[in-house]
Amino acid sequence: MSKRLAEVARKVGVSEATVSRVLNDKPGVSEATRQAVLTALDVLGYERPTKLRGERARLVGLVLPELQNPIFPALAEIIGGGLTQNGYTPLLCTQNAGGITESDYVDLLLQQQVSGVIFLGGNYSQADAPHEHYDRIRQVNLPTVLVNARIGSLDFATVSTDDAAAAEQAIQHLHQLGHRRIGLLLGPLDHIPSQRKLAAARPLLERLGSPLDDSLVVRGLYSLESGQAGASRLFAAGATAIVCASDPLALGAVRAARRAGLRVPADVSVVGFDDSFLMSCTEPPLTTVRQPIESMGRTVIDLLLSQIAGTTEAGDELLFEPELVLRASTGPAAA
Repeated sequence: MSKRLAEVARKVGVSEATVSRVLNDKPGVSEATRQAVLTALDVLGYERPTKLRGERARLVGLVLPELQNPIFPALAEIIGGGLTQNGYTPLLCTQNAGGITESDYVDLLLQQQVSGVIFLGGNYSQADAPHEHYDRIRQVNLPTVLVNARIGSLDFATVSTDDAAAAEQAIQHLHQLGHRRIGLLLGPLDHIPSQRKLAAARPLLERLGSPLDDSLVVRGLYSLESGQAGASRLFAAGATAIVCASDPLALGAVRAARRAGLRVPADVSVVGFDDSFLMSCTEPPLTTVRQPIESMGRTVIDLLLSQIAGTTEAGDELLFEPELVLRASTGPAAA
């Protein structure tokens, strides 16, 4: 108890005696100080006394699968700012290899009695990943919004970019430039957004007269290193252009081209996905399919707040139209 008092007191900038009075619901503490102490208790991960749990600060869990892909911090900034403007405090939950799992974060957020939770990516988008923790969320009817495509058995409110449209825009652009050996650099086999991109790419390439060879589909993790390894395989298979499932994968593909002595875009073309921060400043500037994260972020907040207010329940998936952003990493197919 003394450690908890001292830590909360330091966080708020008050005495341990003041913290003790708040936790024991004693008079003599201003309402502003009282709320600051309770909020600090939540943020530091301590349980509130039972008699104070009904007064919990308005907290919303914001769960990110990683921070290496710039699209996730960008989304978190938009959504976190919107939550703050509406009187809610976002609790940022970031995952990393060997660290706290998504399931652990769900347990923590439920213990903190958060008002809702927003996932910016996670196990729900992978068919073979653990999903039991979503059942715990459903059992307590916690307002929840998912960003990015989910597996069909989860009926949470979902906001996604139209992956099929993204793949079609990229492929049509490359085909118009004369590319006929177009490779796909996707996420894992069970990853729903990647499945959607592939499902749209196959019939489109068939209609365009360039059927997709299995050797031109490579899967990996969403990292620059995985992009480099996967793109090397695609170039070896004769790909003259690559459609990537993320910008980091695309940057890895550009690196792989250079290591192979290929010029981008004179010899090979590369298209990313996200249009994350600084993609216009890479060398060459990256042609990519932009996710409309501003409008998606606003919709996420609206969906969560309406669930919290009880005016709506979890609904269908909302798809947002992506936009192809032309830069210098794509060009006419080499003769």
